[in-house]
Amino acid sequence: MEPTQNQTSETTPVPTAPVKQNLTEQNVTVMGVLCYLGPLIIIPYMTDRDNSFVKFHIKQGVILFGVEVIIYILGSIFLFSGLYQIIMLLNLGTFILAIMGIINVVGKKEVPLPLIGQFANKVKI
Repeated sequence: MEPTQNQTSETTPVPTAPVKQNLTEQNVTVMGVLCYLGPLIIIPYMTDRDNSFVKFHIKQGVILFGVEVIIYILGSIFLFSGLYQIIMLLNLGTFILAIMGIINVVGKKEVPLPLIGQFANKVKI
């Protein structure tokens, strides 16, 4: 007599398209957030610049990072002068703009940032 095989084996469903699409959306969100974290902008630039949503935020992030570098240089020059407090206020302003950009990414919005968003259209990627 031959042994019988168990016909009632349970199989778990393998998720395919919805999970993969969700991972792609998460990837886009992470890459968009990285656009506003200073030098980390290089990561989305190298990996996801073909995505129009990420490309929009890369352009804004490049302008914001350029402004941050200029403020850093000015802060180094005017370290021991009365202008240092103004430089620190400008630095706080760039931090607020970065937070606004991250909020736009998480909300899946392509809204230009105040003051610097108009210059992002001139960036060629």
